[in-house]
Amino acid sequence: MPTQMLTADLALPAPVLVVEDNPLVRNRLQGLLQQLGYSSDALVMTGSLAEARAYLAGEAHTVSLVLVDLGLPDGSGVELIEELHAQAPNLPMLVVSAWSTQEMIWAALRAGAVGYVLKERDDMEMAMALRSVLRGGAPIDPFIARRIIEELPLQAPPAVQAADDPGLSAREHTILHLVVEGLSNREIAERLFLSRYTVESHIKNVYRKLSVSSRTQAAQEARRRRLVD
Repeated sequence: MPTQMLTADLALPAPVLVVEDNPLVRNRLQGLLQQLGYSSDALVMTGSLAEARAYLAGEAHTVSLVLVDLGLPDGSGVELIEELHAQAPNLPMLVVSAWSTQEMIWAALRAGAVGYVLKERDDMEMAMALRSVLRGGAPIDPFIARRIIEELPLQAPPAVQAADDPGLSAREHTILHLVVEGLSNREIAERLFLSRYTVESHIKNVYRKLSVSSRTQAAQEARRRRLVD
C-alpha cells in the first residue's frame, strides 16, 4: 500500500519538532512527514536537546507534535519529553528510537510520550504510526506492546485518590518535598539531575494542584494535607 494512501482526511497539526541526531534517520522522518502532506517549512529538524530547547525558547515558538529519539548526544530524550509534558500535557509526543530496554520504555511513557516506535520498522509501519498519532492515537511498537503486556501482572492496582489528595505525580511529590526543605530551583535541579526548566514546570503544576501561588503557601498546604512529614 503506497504511503500516500494513508493521508486521506488527515489533519496535519504544525509545526512538528523532530529531535534526532542521526542524519539518515532525520532525513527519513522528514521524507515520511512530507509524504503525509507536511511542507518543509512546517518541520523543525533538530539534532540535540540543546537545539530543540533553543528553538522552543524562541519568541512564539510552539509545536503541535514532537518526534523524539532517546539517545541524543547531550542527554536523554526522556528529559525533553518530561519538560514538554509539564508545560503542555496534551502535546502528542512519539518516541522513535532504537532503544527497547524496559527501563527506557517505561521512563518515556511515564514522562508523557503517547507512543513508542522502533527505528527498525519499515516506512509503511512508521507512516502508520505517524498517522495514528495525527488522528489522536497512541501507537506502540508490537515488540514494545508485548513487553508492556508481560509487565502488567506485576503492576499494583491504582490506589483510589483520597478527597484531600491533589493528585501529584511521583516527580511532583518529590519536588514538593524538596521545596518544603527549602531548596531553590537550581538546587532541586542538581539534586534530581533535571534541567532548571523542568523543575520550574513541575513547580508550576504543584502550585496549580495545591491552589497556591508561592513556595511558602505550597509548604503550608503540603503540611496541612499531610503530604510531607
